[in-house]
Amino acid sequence: MILKTVIASVAEAQKANLTILESGLARTALDKLPDITSHALIVSGVRRCGKSTLLHQLLREKHPDAFYLNFEDTRLYDFEPSDFLRLDSLVTETGQKVLFFDEIQIVDRWETYVRQKLDEGCKVVITGSNASLLSRELGTKLTGRQITKELFPFSYSEFCAYRNALPSPDATRDYMATGGFPEYVKSGLEEFMRQLFEDILIRDIAVRYGVRDVRTLQRLALYLVSNIGRLITGNRLKTMFEAGSTSTIMDYLSYFEYTYLFHFVPKFSYSLRKQLVNPRKVYAIDTGVVNANSGSFTDDFGSVFKNPVFLHLRRNYKDIYYFSEKSECDFVISEKGTVRQVVQVCYDLNPDNIDRELKGLFEAVAHFGLKEGMLVTFNQTDEFERDGMKALIVPAHQYLAD
Repeated sequence: MILKTVIASVAEAQKANLTILESGLARTALDKLPDITSHALIVSGVRRCGKSTLLHQLLREKHPDAFYLNFEDTRLYDFEPSDFLRLDSLVTETGQKVLFFDEIQIVDRWETYVRQKLDEGCKVVITGSNASLLSRELGTKLTGRQITKELFPFSYSEFCAYRNALPSPDATRDYMATGGFPEYVKSGLEEFMRQLFEDILIRDIAVRYGVRDVRTLQRLALYLVSNIGRLITGNRLKTMFEAGSTSTIMDYLSYFEYTYLFHFVPKFSYSLRKQLVNPRKVYAIDTGVVNANSGSFTDDFGSVFKNPVFLHLRRNYKDIYYFSEKSECDFVISEKGTVRQVVQVCYDLNPDNIDRELKGLFEAVAHFGLKEGMLVTFNQTDEFERDGMKALIVPAHQYLAD
């Protein structure tokens, strides 16, 4: 339980801090945020990817007088569902009809209060570091009354804009090494990335979901961050880490996805059951996380090179698969049940791998009845044709900048 005066002083201090903070790089997501009152606008994304900065930019440009409260403030650790009554009294006194709530999902039954404010005609904007904000925890009280947007660390284009650099092989190499977390791009301190990794594991997963075997959770995360682009299965991971059950491992993998730390790409199949039972490929939220927390970054650059391509696709599409029949293709992108494009990724095409890479791409193109496919390399441009199909070879700095 928290006194109303305490909530008021925290809100006042937080709003004052927002006004003195630098507005930062204007995120491309800012122009894509809808201006609505009938639905809550939910901005979800990994911790420290810039959600608060995005809120700041939205406040400054469109709603400078809005009521703002960040629930992750240490002074609000004792906030309980009953305290929403005190918060609401404070909001009513201010007369504000535009409400910005940061990390509100850490308080139980927050959906009820948000629904109440929507019914009262308020504009509500919510940010949170948990993908379950998009669906799992909304429940019947808010379902259908939300518009959801995801925010990721800097894209390649945003990274280049921040560094005042043109897209180029050198910029691609820098982006691969640094990633897109704004604070790390600014400071270059690896301690930030290691602490971020630990905060997600402990604060966002272990504490939130009551994980007791924190050591296994950490070991599993380190294994995944060292095996980007590789196939994993719950059974194999269970044996490797001597976990109590496969379901425990699968729970951990779900927590990683909920917090955006890792993404798991299934094998394409028209059968949902086969998608669930086949191995999945693992990708991280950012190559900076991989570089700072894994020893395999320089040893397996080819696999990690696929990660920014995946993230480029993930910013725009949710239904992403890998293709594997006789040969393999890295990414299959589906929209509304129809495959729209296939993308192969190879750091460096050479005489030893070109046949394999093109075979996988052309097989996927033919399988889905497409006319062409894309093969992303580090810095090569070319075009190949086979049986009336095209393979467009494009350098990463061109592909990621689109």
